Amino acid sequence: MSKLTQSPAWQALREHASQLGTTAIADLFAQQPDRADRFTADATGLHLDYAKQRATPRTLELLLALARQQGLERWIAALFGGEPVNSTERRAALHMALRNVSGRPMTVDGRNAMPEVDAVLDRVCAFAEALRGGAWRGQGGARIADIVNLGIGGSDLGPRMVCEALQEFADGPRTHFVSNVDGAQIAAVLARLKPESTLFVVTSKTFTTQETMANARSARAWLVASLGEAAVARHFAAVSANVAEAEKFGIPPANVFGFWDWVGGRYSLWSAVGLCIVVALGPARFRELLGGAHAMDEHFRSAPWERNLPVLMGLLSVWNLNFLGCASQVVAPYAQFMEHFIAWLQQLELESNGKGVDRDGQPVDYGTAPALWGDVGTNAQHAFFQMLHQGPAAHAVDFILPVRPGHALAEQHEILVAHCLAQSAAMMSGARAEPHRTCPGNRPSNVLLLPRLDPFHLGALLALYEHRTFVQSVVWNINPFDQWGVELGKRIAQSVLAALQGGSAEALDPATRRLVTKVRGMRLGSA
Repeated sequence: MSKLTQSPAWQALREHASQLGTTAIADLFAQQPDRADRFTADATGLHLDYAKQRATPRTLELLLALARQQGLERWIAALFGGEPVNSTERRAALHMALRNVSGRPMTVDGRNAMPEVDAVLDRVCAFAEALRGGAWRGQGGARIADIVNLGIGGSDLGPRMVCEALQEFADGPRTHFVSNVDGAQIAAVLARLKPESTLFVVTSKTFTTQETMANARSARAWLVASLGEAAVARHFAAVSANVAEAEKFGIPPANVFGFWDWVGGRYSLWSAVGLCIVVALGPARFRELLGGAHAMDEHFRSAPWERNLPVLMGLLSVWNLNFLGCASQVVAPYAQFMEHFIAWLQQLELESNGKGVDRDGQPVDYGTAPALWGDVGTNAQHAFFQMLHQGPAAHAVDFILPVRPGHALAEQHEILVAHCLAQSAAMMSGARAEPHRTCPGNRPSNVLLLPRLDPFHLGALLALYEHRTFVQSVVWNINPFDQWGVELGKRIAQSVLAALQGGSAEALDPATRRLVTKVRGMRLGSA
């Protein structure tokens, strides 16, 4: 057994879960008349209702004791203090500085990071304003009508998700995103664009990311074929720390916007990586997004844990996975424009906490990241909710609901709200009937209400899930800021690529060698 599972706080929770047994959530309401009001918390305009979790006041006491045992207070201070909480890479994870609208000093390696952060943000905003206002034009004098972000992972998922979620507020050039090295994606995007009015943003910290650079070279060739080499400087920008490589590509240093090694990819939308967001929404709305996230940062670092949204949600997710055995975590935003929120959240949580060893390099004997999946409501109700209601395994669900719509179709929104609240109720209560109609209920869920889907409250929501992920990592004693599994696949891909292009395949395993041979043969029509 690991130190964690042998620890007093963990053992107390295990015993408590055994005593709770099959107690129904509905029965907890009868036992606790004030439960509906008591099991709620508010911050930054967001309202969390966790009354439909299979948890009692004693459960919360024991979970908070586990957090204290694992040193959560110390880890929060280390995170915000710019300490190297990313132990394997000896780096800080101070993405909160990127949205520090208060301007107070935030220190990394003994230096206040805010002057550099503010300077880059000012440059990004000035560049975006030039594009939006028409001061920056293409090689032939045309206004920029379309901006294409070329990135992958955090360099794509965050900006794409925010631009989609806040499209109601977009009043700048149209945004497009290309991430997959499958040429079908960039070919489809380019087919809709005009070279003279298109700007490409190559988003890669190293300016060497294989997929991104392959797409960048294709975009460059497409542009040069129509406008010539001289057009590259007017139609390409970069978000990268490697100014020299960007310049070799043809992008002048004035068009390169940097960020720092203490900004992980999945936390980077708040940085210059969010350039497309600033172009689409404008600097003022981007700063509102930052402001919402900053407000949640302040709540996380200062609110009592009993009313702290990230702490409560993080601890309840540990409870559901490690003590109640919930098969996965489902997220269902009842907002069509949040369709890409799930992919962003999957990277955030699964890349952060999908680890099999603790901070000391010791194997874990407990789950560290439930499979996370979902889709927007009400679409999801006509797809996988059948399994959630009647399948043999219980899955924890987060329902996310903007209370006010961003449109004038009141009837549809009223139906949407009704379905969200009804599904949460049905997950808890179930239904007793003939066998084929019976739904067992007792499925735990949170309901998270936003006043509306706007820049401020979306920023707060994203920061909430970032910090929720961090709370989980502290409890599980793992480093959430590295991703060595991702690096393994990249490294092997280089050897496979060389073999596909005629090089030796001897370094590959027998199965992969055979597949390389098969692919070569099928290309030649001989297999």
